[in-house]
Amino acid sequence: MYESLRSLKIENMPIAQLRPHRGNPRTHSAKQVRQIAESIRMFGFNNPILVDQNGGVIAGHGRILAAKLLGMSEVPTIRLDQITEAQKRAYIIADNRLAENAGWDRELLALELSYITELEIDFDLTITGFETAEIDLRLLTGGENRSCDEVEQVPEIDRFKPSVTRTGDLWILGSHRLLCADSTDARSFDHLLGGKQADMVFIDPPYNVRIDGNVSGLGQIKHREFAMASGEMSEAKFTAFLNTAFRNLIAHSVDGSIHFVCMDWRHCFEVLSAARDVYAELKNLCVWNKDNGGMGSFYRSKHELVFVFKNGTGLHINNVELDRYGRNRTNVWDYPGVNSLHQGRLEELAMHPTVKPVALVADAILDCSETSRNHTGLLRRKRHKPHSRGEDWSAWERDGTRPSLHRRHNKAVSKSLRGRRYPCFDRTNLFGD
Repeated sequence: MYESLRSLKIENMPIAQLRPHRGNPRTHSAKQVRQIAESIRMFGFNNPILVDQNGGVIAGHGRILAAKLLGMSEVPTIRLDQITEAQKRAYIIADNRLAENAGWDRELLALELSYITELEIDFDLTITGFETAEIDLRLLTGGENRSCDEVEQVPEIDRFKPSVTRTGDLWILGSHRLLCADSTDARSFDHLLGGKQADMVFIDPPYNVRIDGNVSGLGQIKHREFAMASGEMSEAKFTAFLNTAFRNLIAHSVDGSIHFVCMDWRHCFEVLSAARDVYAELKNLCVWNKDNGGMGSFYRSKHELVFVFKNGTGLHINNVELDRYGRNRTNVWDYPGVNSLHQGRLEELAMHPTVKPVALVADAILDCSETSRNHTGLLRRKRHKPHSRGEDWSAWERDGTRPSLHRRHNKAVSKSLRGRRYPCFDRTNLFGD
């Protein structure tokens, strides 16, 4: 009855003396073996190999492969010398299958993952065996299918106070970096990234369309024109403008990175022409399908386009993989537009004439990036002074001043994408000045 409580002795054995079971039905991919190896590297070899009296492996085939990958010559073992042949073969199956029958408390799992990131923000959570996409899904939703674009209560700010942000200012917002500069100038990227390269890019360049009569509408919120590419450029000049920006983005992002480029239907040709000789591939064309139509002379505009380009020929990050990790994504993105009646609509419209939903940008980032990596977002700025000063910025370079940027979206993205670094992410960032 108490045979199972007999003392077990751990002894180190040369890997060369171990004999894997030829009939082991459990398979180990190269990727899983690397994961096991990383676990051993971080936590140590804490789970001994189970062997029979002749050195035949009963449990631990994957750990042996990982040990070989790490260059180990010996591994800890426990010898089960009183087990019968039938028991040994049954245990080889049971040792793997019984673990599969367990489940997860998704809420507690999300809390544990989140707590680890709070203890050590750069901790690589994939060491737990979960993929990046799975971790992101659980951290964002707590295991539930909730939207990450929840409305936040943002304190009122006084828009009549003077602005302080000027061209060249670099704001340090915790792990985020926000630069007010010209995105067609390569030096701006050096200042922003400090020699590092971005792992993905999401940009919202000006559409070369006048705001007045096309965007602002007839409501109470009116916007001034963008500083550049606000309808004054010819087709050739706008193409060259985009091409310059694309080249800067490619030079400051890693090989294989995915670049999302927002644009309206009027200038598809210029985007494709500007991208043709710089990007390696057009991965897809996504459509932001809004829930309500805006302005339009022939048809009311209910969508915007998001071109998805690939930089270089390196492997790109794919966290969707046909819903493998629970991210059910298509190239039609359904998010509310600013014309929809919802809480905070006027505040969003006041910030930017073509404001993008936080969830739209957040989901794009989650689709093709890893936790605690670098991301760059270059977005448009209107030809007017920045928003009046906000609160709760952690640091700034200009002594004695506070940033004049509205923090609603930056705060929401920081909350919904905890554990990531975004060198540049705010809708007042320049794309040409």
